[in-house]
Amino acid sequence: MSKKIMVNPRNAYGEALVELGKKHKNLVVLDADLSKSTKTIMFAKKYPNRFFEMGIAEANMISTAAGLASCGKIPFASTFAVFATGRVYDQIRMDIAYSNANVKIFATHGGISVGKDGASHQMIEDLALMRALPNMIVIAPSDATQTKKIVHLMAETYGPMYARVGRADAPLIYNEKDVEDIEIGKGMVVEDGEDITFIATGTMVEPALEAKKTLIKQGIDACVIDMHTIKPLDTQLVLKYAKKTNGIITAEEHSIIGGLGAAVAETLIEKSISTKFLRMGIKDIFCESGDPVDLLEKYELNSKHMVKKAKKLLK
Repeated sequence: MSKKIMVNPRNAYGEALVELGKKHKNLVVLDADLSKSTKTIMFAKKYPNRFFEMGIAEANMISTAAGLASCGKIPFASTFAVFATGRVYDQIRMDIAYSNANVKIFATHGGISVGKDGASHQMIEDLALMRALPNMIVIAPSDATQTKKIVHLMAETYGPMYARVGRADAPLIYNEKDVEDIEIGKGMVVEDGEDITFIATGTMVEPALEAKKTLIKQGIDACVIDMHTIKPLDTQLVLKYAKKTNGIITAEEHSIIGGLGAAVAETLIEKSISTKFLRMGIKDIFCESGDPVDLLEKYELNSKHMVKKAKKLLK
């Protein structure tokens, strides 16, 4: 078995900003006292005159980013997901979404895999909060290669956007050629299958691929879709595989309320599609502090539980 190559998507974000800084002279970056963790420090060192350290003042950061956008800049504003959305929702709603400002919010440390920081820092509502805002595009990249490509697309696509990645190193799923034709709003069929479909986003794509390997040995052919864009959702792809396979399981490191699972469920109901369906995510609870691996096991967000749920659903 070949060893997985582990790369942190946060590093890919920082590298992408540096690349974009050279290409777009009007691109600026803001951070809220966490540039070493979000990796915006890479941009700060390369382009110090275009980097704004806002301190622990996230609301000011968001409003300043909106002001910079109104002057023709392309601002990327970064901090942890819990601060990037929860602490500053009013500013995002009024200054960015309502104004349709060309601001890119890129959050790190999303989901429960921040681990021992506990419920106060485990942001599991951000996708739902951002998805409910008019004009807002919502994205969750699945690995470092995809992250870098998506950051480039964010910079070159007009409008308010929110993207989130996790804290930890993650296995590489793609090479650069795999993501050449990636589009915002278009899901990727990573592995095709005939029996059941995993529609996963962000950190849950890799476990879905592992689950597929296990299931195929047991005679179940699973499809794995990387739904990196939660809004706008690729409804055509959802409907295609709802008809092609015998069931759909959505997987996200996020609450089952309001995120990817909700978006897929809404699509199936509105189009009157009858299929077996299950949402994998955090139930209507706050999670506890602990090691990320243990938390993902406890809250049934790993490949082992994906296999169990797929087999149960098909019965």
